[in-house]
Amino acid sequence: MQKSVMSQLQTGRLYGKKWPMRKELAPLFLEFRIIRATELAITVMPILAMLTLFFQLNYLGSDFLPQAIASALFFISLPLQGLFWLGKRAQTPLEPAMQKWYNELYTKMAANGYQTQLSENKPRYMELANLLKDMFDKMDRAFTKEQF
Repeated sequence: MQKSVMSQLQTGRLYGKKWPMRKELAPLFLEFRIIRATELAITVMPILAMLTLFFQLNYLGSDFLPQAIASALFFISLPLQGLFWLGKRAQTPLEPAMQKWYNELYTKMAANGYQTQLSENKPRYMELANLLKDMFDKMDRAFTKEQF
C-alpha cells in the first residue's frame, strides 16, 4: 500500500508519540535514538536554517542567495527525514523473530489480565509500539522487569 508523503510524515509523528521512550528499549530498537534526534531537530533546525540564511546573505551578499536557500532547505529537511523514517518503520511488518516475541509478550500480558484483542496476523511496528506502551502503562513493575 503506497502512502502519500504527508500521510507518511503524520504516521511518523504518531508513531514517535506512541513509542515508549524507556531506557530498557534503547539497546533493542533504533526508535529511541531516532525519536530523540528528530525531536531535537524539530526544535533546533528551523532556527539554524534562519541563522544560516541570515548570516550568508548578510556577510556574503545577495549573490549567494541560491546557496543560502539550499543550506536553509537542507537544515529544514533533517527533521522531515526522521519523521519519514519513523512513518516507514511504523508500517513495516515485524520480522519473524520479532513477531514471535510480540506474540509471547501479548500472551504473557493476557495471562496477567491485559484485555485487548491481538491486532492482526502480521503485526507491524505500530502494533508493537502500542503493545509496549500498554505494557509499561498498564502492567506492574515486576512484570516489566521480568520481560527485560
